[in-house]
Amino acid sequence: MTLSGRAEQHLVATVYAGLTRFNTGCPEPQPDLAHHWQISEDGLRWQFFLRSQLRWHNGEALTGQQLLQTLNALQHHPRSQPLLSSVAAISLPHALCIQFDLQMPDYWLAHRLAELPCLITHPELPNLGAGPFKLALNEPHMVRLEQHPYYHLQHPYLESIEYWITPELPTRSTDTSCQHPVRITIGQQEELAQARPVQRSMSQGWCYLAINQRRGVLSEAQGQKLLMLIQRSGLLASLPIQQGVIMPSHEMLPGWAIPEHDVRQDVELPPRLTLLYHPPIELESVTQALQQLLAEHGCQLEIRYYSGKRWQSTEQIAQADLLLADNLIGEAPEATLESWLRRDLLWQGILQEEDWQHQQRTLQQIQQCPAPQQRFSQLKAYYQQLMEAAILTPLFNYQYQVSAPPRIHGVMLTAYGWFDFCQAWLPPPLDD
Repeated sequence: MTLSGRAEQHLVATVYAGLTRFNTGCPEPQPDLAHHWQISEDGLRWQFFLRSQLRWHNGEALTGQQLLQTLNALQHHPRSQPLLSSVAAISLPHALCIQFDLQMPDYWLAHRLAELPCLITHPELPNLGAGPFKLALNEPHMVRLEQHPYYHLQHPYLESIEYWITPELPTRSTDTSCQHPVRITIGQQEELAQARPVQRSMSQGWCYLAINQRRGVLSEAQGQKLLMLIQRSGLLASLPIQQGVIMPSHEMLPGWAIPEHDVRQDVELPPRLTLLYHPPIELESVTQALQQLLAEHGCQLEIRYYSGKRWQSTEQIAQADLLLADNLIGEAPEATLESWLRRDLLWQGILQEEDWQHQQRTLQQIQQCPAPQQRFSQLKAYYQQLMEAAILTPLFNYQYQVSAPPRIHGVMLTAYGWFDFCQAWLPPPLDD
């Protein structure tokens, strides 16, 4: 199962466990396979104490040796290696203790171990996990999850969940939201007519525009002018997208204001620019509106589409002056944004080499701060620099919504806009 979209990410987080985990609505990592952990005074040794009697979904005992084998593999996997780059060695000093020895302090480590790339799979059976639900069926048209009978934390209330993958629905040109599931409905087919919105939230993630600094076609002043035109045109508020699905971004995170650019009138845009974008589908509307806006200012915009859900290579990124995509943000927003700088090929693709190296040094400096607020403050300052230099700007957030019939209770939206499978419940069918 890939981790490319919101649905896939939510399913993976439900099937697999980690040493730590994120609970819905809580930005701090919580115990999972490990019930406690301790950190040495110098921050270089982390010890995670494992629960006894852990089991995989098939009932097999989950051992410290298996965890060690999987974690050592994750240390060298391209998806998880950037998160574990400060780890010098992982060992098992006791059957119930996983030990990380670091080359330099990394006070994000407990957050990193709860992220999707660091969740634990069986070392020999990768579809086997130890999360609250097990994968009972994984077909092109349907995924069926069943409660893990040996789960080590509070058991879910639902015994099973079926997630149907339907063919792409026909859409009106003014309503493309069904192709990007920011609004979902749960319940049996015969109950869907009774479904009503039960939870709404604004996504902390956003769709963004990035300027390829390495390509060198746009100067900083020209990039700022481009963003100024977008901000002042009202483009994002007038897209042909169903009302209430998206909201123009004014902050990267709460308190992280997006700067308003003010550029001299004599700064002209280049005569031609190339834009590369990938799903979600709402971005097609953005590209068309942006193409029209730039044409009014003497700039011809060539639009290229890539069907994958994440950037493929730095060579691909090098083909475009502008890059348009979205960035999902989890329960721990600051940790997610730090991880994005490490893991996404975007940054190595768009930053000049000296700026890329500066970014890596900045991240190393931030990770060594024991105090969370100090890490957050320094990370905010770095992102502020990226936005002020017009290298990156968030464009809009999504309005997540989940609907359900009256008999379904406990529906809670996660940071990714899905309902928490572990909290929903149904009352028993009592006689009147």
